Amino acid sequence: MSHATTAPAALRISGVAKRFGKLQVLESVDSVLPEGRVTAIVGPNAAGKSTLIKCVLGLVRPDAGRIEVFGEPVGTDPAYRARIGYMPQGAPFPENLTGHEVLRLVRSLRPGVTEVDDDLVHRFALAPELGKPIRTLSGGTRQKLNAVVAFLFRPSLVILDEPTAGLDPLASSILKEKVREATERGVTVLLTSHIMSEIEALASEVLFLVEGKVHFQGTMEQLRRTTGEQRLEHAVARLMRARVA
Repeated sequence: MSHATTAPAALRISGVAKRFGKLQVLESVDSVLPEGRVTAIVGPNAAGKSTLIKCVLGLVRPDAGRIEVFGEPVGTDPAYRARIGYMPQGAPFPENLTGHEVLRLVRSLRPGVTEVDDDLVHRFALAPELGKPIRTLSGGTRQKLNAVVAFLFRPSLVILDEPTAGLDPLASSILKEKVREATERGVTVLLTSHIMSEIEALASEVLFLVEGKVHFQGTMEQLRRTTGEQRLEHAVARLMRARVA
C-alpha cells in the first residue's frame, strides 16, 4: 500500500536493500517523504528502522538501491549532510567535555556558519547545566543537549530517533512544539518513536516497516481508513496482526 503525493520530495528511497551476513535487514524499500511534513517510521523491533536511518545518513552503505536527499544522491558527495539535523537515541557526547565545549566542538565542524539556532537552550532552561561535564549530567539533560544539537544549524531535514526518551513532560512538550514550528517553516521531519501518542500528536504521514519491507505508507487518515481504527496504536496493532495471520 502506498500513498502518492504531489508535494516535493525531501527524501526519496528507491529499492534499498541491506544484508548483514545472513540477515536481510532491508529488502527493496521504496518511500518518498514529502517536504514540510512529519513522517513517522513505525514497526516492531528489528523491523529495520535504525538501519534505514543510518543509510539516509550515509553511516551504512546499502547493498542495492538509491537514496536522494533533496535531489542529492547519498553515497557520493557528503555535502548533503549539511542540510540534516540528527537526534540519535542517546548521543555519545565526550564524557569529559562540558556542554559548552560540546556545542563549540559541533560548531567548529561548520566553520562557515555564523548564525545558529540555540533557542532550545533557553526553552529548556539549559544554560546553568552547560558548564558541567557531560558525565555529571542526567539522562534527561543529555537528551536536551542532544535536541539542541539536532536543530542547531537550522536543518531542512530533521531525523529524530526516540526524541523524548528520558525527557520530563515539560521538556517533551517543548520539543514537540519546536518540531511543529519547524514544519510550519517547511522543515521535513523523520521520526521514530515507540510512543504512539507522540506520533499521533506530531506526524501526518506513517511508514509501516516490518522485516525490512514497507507494508504501508500514507497519511494518518489513510491508515485509519485502511484499518478501520481511529487510534494509531490500534491501527498499527491491526497491521501487525495482519502480517502474522
